[in-house]
Order: sequence, then C-alpha cells, then structure tokens
Amino acid sequence: MESKDQMSGRVERIYIASIKREPVQQIDSATLEAGKGIVGDRYHTLSQQRIDAGEAVRENHLTLIAQEELDTFLSNHQTDLDYGDFRRSIITSGIDLNALVGKEFSIGEALCLGAELCEPCSYLASSVHRAVLPDLVHKAGLRAVILSSGDIEAGSIISES
Repeated sequence: MESKDQMSGRVERIYIASIKREPVQQIDSATLEAGKGIVGDRYHTLSQQRIDAGEAVRENHLTLIAQEELDTFLSNHQTDLDYGDFRRSIITSGIDLNALVGKEFSIGEALCLGAELCEPCSYLASSVHRAVLPDLVHKAGLRAVILSSGDIEAGSIISES
C-alpha cells in the first residue's frame, strides 16, 4: 500500500442519489462530467438546472471521504452503519484528502480540483449518528469540482496532478 505522502490512493466505492435525501445507491462505475458532477447523481441534475437558469454552478460536483476515517469512526462507536450512510460520493483509501484543497488531482480519467473540506452538518448528525459532528470535523471529506470529464470505477487511481 502506498503511503499518504506519495499523494495517490484509490477509489473504494462510488455512491449516487438521484434525489435529495433519498438513500444512496452503490454503483460500480460512473462518468464524471466536467462542470456538473456524477452523471445520474442529484448534484449533476442541480448543476444542469443552474446552467439552464443562467446561474453559477456550485463547487460541490462531488464529495470524497477517506475510508480510513470512516473505519475509525465506525470502530469507535461500534455501529453497523454502512459507508454509504455518510452520503459522500466517493470513498477513497490511501490518500490525504485534506491536502488536496486548492490542488488539481485525477480520479481515473477525470481531472478535478479540491474546492474545500466537506465538513459534517447537523442533517448528517441527525440522520447518521450524533457523534458525526464532533468526531468528523476536518475529517469528513473533500468537495471537488470536475475540470475535465472521465470515467471512474472502484479501484481507479486518485493522484495529485
């Protein structure tokens, strides 16, 4: 396994939800569309609606979270939650997502830009576990913008450009 210092990791799982607050579904592969999001996901649809209305697209095309952080959380709270319950698009391993804020990186064939940390919110705490807010601050993942389209799948490499 590569160290986090090498700034590369891999996609472990991919999740989408077509409608806000709908349960996520795990998929094996996905298309990341530049300027929009994961085809079939609610954020992709919202981005297209904003484009059609002449509005700016938000910088939340996709969200990533480290499997290592989730494993620690799940172990500490001895819960049977699934990775998808945390409502992030891509579960990663072997890469420091916080270090990608403001940097370009590739996921499979797609090029992305780390926009900001994806901090836990009160909705997530109320729907998943109350400890999400204190335990996952600065550990709940990364929001990213898709700069160039490409396909990804479980096992795709994530690397800093």
